[in-house]
Amino acid sequence: MLPADHPENPIMPPLHKHFPPPHAHPPQSARWRVVAAGAMLLLASLASVAIAPNARAANDGQARQIISLGQNAPYQFAVYANQALQAVPNPSRAAVVLLHGVKRNADDYFTIGQALLKAADMPADTLLLAPNFMTRNDRGASDAMPLWGGGTWMQGEPSENGIAGLSSFDALDDIVRYLADRQRFPQLRQIVLVGHSAGAQLMQRYAVMNRLDDLTGAVGIHVRYVISSPSSYLYFDAMRPVGDGFAQPATDQCPGYDNYRYGIGEPPAYLKRQALDGRRLFQRYAARDIIYLVGARDDDPNHRYLDRACGAALQGQTRVERQRNFVRYEQFLAARWNVPLQHPQFQVEGAAHEAGRLFRSPATAHRMLGQ
Repeated sequence: MLPADHPENPIMPPLHKHFPPPHAHPPQSARWRVVAAGAMLLLASLASVAIAPNARAANDGQARQIISLGQNAPYQFAVYANQALQAVPNPSRAAVVLLHGVKRNADDYFTIGQALLKAADMPADTLLLAPNFMTRNDRGASDAMPLWGGGTWMQGEPSENGIAGLSSFDALDDIVRYLADRQRFPQLRQIVLVGHSAGAQLMQRYAVMNRLDDLTGAVGIHVRYVISSPSSYLYFDAMRPVGDGFAQPATDQCPGYDNYRYGIGEPPAYLKRQALDGRRLFQRYAARDIIYLVGARDDDPNHRYLDRACGAALQGQTRVERQRNFVRYEQFLAARWNVPLQHPQFQVEGAAHEAGRLFRSPATAHRMLGQ
């Protein structure tokens, strides 16, 4: 949904502007003509007011595009974009990819993304993409697209309908490959992948597990990951925060806590085929450009979209606490395994969990997207 403070309701123009000035003592037939004309103009005015709320829908219709992804078996994917993607070559030097939350409202995140680019003073030709991970019941869904079951996309699970068997990690791979195609984007130098809430759960795990550094590095594209307010994180070993330190919890208190999606036990096929242990995964992750942020007021342990499963609860009671704990955990592993690490973390004062308010300040936008 759009932010609560987003002005959407048009103001009806003063009706007197639409009526002709009255005549002094007009004949009855003339009076009826005046009244009829006024009534027609009134109806037109009311019609324009009724249509005005749909102006955003018209803009969304122009922004929503279907692109072809996949190398060996092409498929369709819905995105919202601020440029016509069929125009090739595209002159953009930077691309921002913004993942939606649990509601799959990519159109709202596209609107948030436009404000984000403006607040960050990004160049006018910066490409904004808001991918839409869809279910078969979503408007615009097609059997030519991968379609997920409910919220399974946020965990990296395979699509269940349409083009079935494609994980959301694979879809993100294909989006990055699409942007790294030098025939389409010959001047692209930076991709910023931003995930918020459920989208950040997917993004943090994608930042751990993807293997595209060689591809993007070979064509001179720098990739940044912005992890904004996820409910949980993927840990690299069995340790979890305990007080000011870390220890391995008793498994009888939380069986399977270290399995995916909270740990790397019983990994998905996307990770399993890489045959990497936690240490090597962390070494790769630590070398990546990653920024964490969370609203300072995102501290409600009973938030309706907060993951309260046992494996998540071991990471902390709120999103703020879970982010602080994970950043401390990274530093703990960096010291333990002698791995260089520089992943900035910051809180946005006055913000809770709503993405529009979290991203709207120029200071936040510059920290997310600036150099």
